[in-house]
Amino acid sequence: MATLSHDMTLDILRCLSVNDLLRFKCVSKFWCSWIEDPYFIKLHLSYSLKTNTNRSLIVRYCKYQFLSVNYDSPKTTRSLKQPLSEQKKYIQILGSCNGLLAVEDDDGRILLWNPTTRKYQVLPSTEIEFPSPPIRCSRSTYYGFGYDPVSDDYKLVRIVQLLGAKDEYFHSEAKVYSLRSNSWRRIKDFCFYFISYRQLGFLANNVLHLLAFKTPESSKKDLVGFDLRSEEFSLVELPDFCLDENIYFDVKAMGGYLCLSATYWELGDIVADVWIMKEYGVKESWVKLMSSTYPDLLLCSPSEVPLAFSKNGDKVLFHFKLNRDRRDSLVWYDLGSKRVEEVGIRGVPIVYDVDLYVESLVPLNLNPPRVRKKRTSTSKKKFCPERGKC
Repeated sequence: MATLSHDMTLDILRCLSVNDLLRFKCVSKFWCSWIEDPYFIKLHLSYSLKTNTNRSLIVRYCKYQFLSVNYDSPKTTRSLKQPLSEQKKYIQILGSCNGLLAVEDDDGRILLWNPTTRKYQVLPSTEIEFPSPPIRCSRSTYYGFGYDPVSDDYKLVRIVQLLGAKDEYFHSEAKVYSLRSNSWRRIKDFCFYFISYRQLGFLANNVLHLLAFKTPESSKKDLVGFDLRSEEFSLVELPDFCLDENIYFDVKAMGGYLCLSATYWELGDIVADVWIMKEYGVKESWVKLMSSTYPDLLLCSPSEVPLAFSKNGDKVLFHFKLNRDRRDSLVWYDLGSKRVEEVGIRGVPIVYDVDLYVESLVPLNLNPPRVRKKRTSTSKKKFCPERGKC
């Protein structure tokens, strides 16, 4: 019987789920080395991202319980064990990228966690290097997590700001953690003001984003981007209607695009529009994806930005916190028919948080293994009792 070539085998393996690949590592040392090879890991991830496969929702409920939900079949769920095996630790997700999650527990420890391979790594702690602040001041913290394709590195950005009660004191500190070097370093300070005491960044085009003010007194929100490649901050232009104080808007990322939701009153109805930036950094490329009135979506918070596109792109997934019913809800919105379909998740209480991630084999040790030097002809051979001379 003819055997498959190396390339054909890789083409087959890259289409499989991570759980299947983890099982196949036990077939032989040869298969194990293939599946653990950095080239194959990137090949598998690239195929998953391109074909919208191996996507899952990670649901957190009761503060410390986690559930992985199949994106295309929400009734298929899998319980996840917390990292560190401390099952009653409160954990917040700080960011998700390529199957890795940046999380923080209630002791302030930050970890990188691959819930699919069940591997994790505790990040080294880093002090906040502020001069003595006044007694009365507010502290704000920002986290953003993403991938830098230039250095082939995963980076976590932390920005901490202290603001005096009467704006007489302001100090900002920005640091970047590198998974490749497993260390933190100080970077250029962030010259904008946070809009809330705790913000999480959203990733699009290898750039982390957040909404911020230019001054503490400002009411105009600006979209600020941090390029993970150049490690520089810059402004991203929003549509002109964002200047209207009667329009409430929020920005997140969806399907690799910047996505903006805008809510306003029109003829006595609450109208919710969703826009996406088709070409990153080009103001004119903001296009309206959908528009609906408040009763159509049955929302209590119509400013929510959708989580993701469906596999074929004809639906968008929303996560709503319905204050009226005191419950959370996942909803598919059909862009063509404008119909709403609520998604039921088995085994989840009525209140939960949800994030999107792709199942991957991405390891937490990015440093390649050392290559053993080949023996020279003059080197002495060692004797192995079990195998004879080797």
